[in-house]
Amino acid sequence: MPESITLKDPGRESRIFLVRTLTAVLIACALLAGILYRYYNLQIRDYETYRTQSERNRVQLQPLPPKRGLIYDRNGVLLADNRPSHMLSIVRERVEDLDATLEALRALIPISESDLETFHQKLGHRRPYEAVPLRFRLTEEERALLAVNRHRLPGVTVDAQLLRHYPHDALFSHAIGYVGRINEREMQALDQSAYRGTFHIGKVGVERYYEDVLHGEVGYQNVETNAHGRVLRVLERFDPRPGEDLVLHLDYQLQQAAERALGEQRGAVVAIDPATGGVLALVSTPGFDSNLFVNGISTEDYAALRDSPDVPLFNRAVQGQYPPGSTIKPMMALAGLQAGLITPETTVPDPGWYRLPGDSRRYRDWILKIRGTGHAPRVDLHMAIAESCDVYFYDLARRLTIDRMHELLAPYGLGERTGLDTTNERPGVLPSTRWKRDHLGKPWYPGETLSAGIGQGYMLTTPVQLAVATSVLATRGVQRVPQLLKSVGGVAVEAPEVSRIEASPEHWDAIFESMRAVVHSRRGTARKIGEGMQYEMASKTGTAQVIGIAQGAIYREDEVAERHRNHGLFIAFAPIEAPTIALAVIVENGGGASVASPIARAVLDDWLLREPPQPDAAASEGVPVDG
Repeated sequence: MPESITLKDPGRESRIFLVRTLTAVLIACALLAGILYRYYNLQIRDYETYRTQSERNRVQLQPLPPKRGLIYDRNGVLLADNRPSHMLSIVRERVEDLDATLEALRALIPISESDLETFHQKLGHRRPYEAVPLRFRLTEEERALLAVNRHRLPGVTVDAQLLRHYPHDALFSHAIGYVGRINEREMQALDQSAYRGTFHIGKVGVERYYEDVLHGEVGYQNVETNAHGRVLRVLERFDPRPGEDLVLHLDYQLQQAAERALGEQRGAVVAIDPATGGVLALVSTPGFDSNLFVNGISTEDYAALRDSPDVPLFNRAVQGQYPPGSTIKPMMALAGLQAGLITPETTVPDPGWYRLPGDSRRYRDWILKIRGTGHAPRVDLHMAIAESCDVYFYDLARRLTIDRMHELLAPYGLGERTGLDTTNERPGVLPSTRWKRDHLGKPWYPGETLSAGIGQGYMLTTPVQLAVATSVLATRGVQRVPQLLKSVGGVAVEAPEVSRIEASPEHWDAIFESMRAVVHSRRGTARKIGEGMQYEMASKTGTAQVIGIAQGAIYREDEVAERHRNHGLFIAFAPIEAPTIALAVIVENGGGASVASPIARAVLDDWLLREPPQPDAAASEGVPVDG
C-alpha cells in the first residue's frame, strides 16, 4: 500500500510567520521604548543632575592661594620673601590604586616617612578633586623624572608655587619667627575656606602675630579638564588678594652688630627707639636657621636643636627671665626721690655690708671682697649709682618696703608682659607681699626686701622688659608699648603710650648725671668702655647671681661651673642729651657686667657713628627703600 504524502499548509505557515513577526516587532518596540525612556530620563527628567555631574568631571573650581606679604627692615632690606618652587601633589579621585602610585613615586624620587604621614593627614581634610601636596621643593632632575613617567601616573601633578624664604638665615630667627606646614590641630581651628590651597602658616614671632595681615585672601578659577585631570583652559578667574607687606622698626645693620658683639655667648640684646617705642634690634643667641622649618624640619635637625645645651630655640629676649641685678638701681633711686625718702644729697654709711635692726645677718656689698671695706664712709645717690653701692639700696629698699617698691617700679613695665607684637612673651616677676602669698602661700620677710632692692631674690625681668624700662628713663617717664611693626602697606603704625612717671626735672637730672658717671667718671663701674667714646651715654651695670652663696662665703668664679656663673647685664641710652636708642644686654653666665658692657658699646657705636646710607644701599639688597 503506498505511503501517504503530506502537503504544505500555507495557512499554518502564514500564522507562524505572523506570530514570529509580531513577536519580533513587539521586542523591537519594547527595546525602542526602553531606549526612548532612558533617553527621556537622561535628556529631560534627570537632565540637570547628569549635566551637573558631567560638568563636575569636566569643569573644576580650583583655589588660587594668595601671595604671602613680604617683610622688610626699616631701610627696605628684605627679611622674609617668597621664592618659586615646585610641588608634587595627588588628586585622590583620579588615582585608582593610591598605594601603588605612592610606591611608584618613591621609586622615582625621595619621599620621607614624614612626607607620607603629613600627606595622609591632609587627605582627611580636603574637598573632592582637591590636590594634596606630597613633596615640596622638587629639584630640576626630579621634575624631569616625573615628566617622563607622567603617562603612568594619573592624578599626579607638579605645580609651581611660592615658598617662604629667609635670606639672612639665623639673624632674625627669634624676631621674625618662621612659617611651617599646617598641622592637624591648626587645620581643625582654621577657617578652611580662607586657607584653601595654602599649606603654610605662621608659627612663631612676627610671622605668627601678623598671620591675618600677611596671609591675604584666597582666589578661585573655573578650569576645563580632560579625562586625566589635565587643565585644558581657564573658564573664569577671580584673582587672590595678596597679603600686606610689613615694614619693621628692626635695623638690619644694627641687628648684625648686636649678633656679632654677642659672638658665641648665650645672651640677648634688645634696642628700642625711645621716641617711638620701635624695636631697633632683637637678638637672642644662639639662633637657628628659620628655613629649616618651612617645609617640616627633619628629625635629625630638630633633635640637634632640641637637645642642644645652649637651647637655640629659646628666645631669650622675650622668654628669658633673669634677676635684673643692679640695673634697677636708677629706678629704685627715682622711686626714693618720688616717695620723699631721699634727696640727691642724702648719704648712707657704708662699711661694706648692711644689717637689719635686730638681725645679726650681714648683707654684703660686692665691693667688700675687693677693698675689704665699703665704697666710702658715706655714700650719696650719685656714688651709689655710679659705683653700684648695694648698701645704699639695701637701706632704701627697707625704707620703701616691698609693696611701695612694687607700686613705684610697675610704671617701668616690670612684672608684666610689655605687649611686644610677637609670641611667647613671659611676664617676669615684680614681687610684693600679695604676690608671694598668692603664688607661694608664704609670708614676706624683711630680708627679701633687701634682695629685691638690688634686683635679686624673687625679682625677674626679661631683656625686652629691661629695654622698655631703660626707654622710660630715657624719655623721662614715658612708657610706650614696644613695637616691631613700623608700617603696613605703607601706612605707619604708632606705638600706644601706656603711662607716665611724674617726677621733678631736678630728680631726673640727678638720675641722668649719676648714670652718665657709670661710664664717664673715674670710678664708674663701666669706665673701661668709655675710652675714645665720641658721645656721652647714661648706663647702669648689673650682675645677677645664678646660685646662692652661703653667709660668709666668697664667690670665686674659677671654682664655679660655667653654667652656674653670674649673669652679666647692662642697660644704656644715648646720646644722653637727646636719646635715640635705649638698650638692654644680658650675657648668660658671663661672670658679670664687664662682659655685657662692651657689647652695648659696640651696638651704640654702630647706631650713633655709622656712615649715612648711600642712595643705592637698599637697592643692593634688591628692594626699594620704604617711604
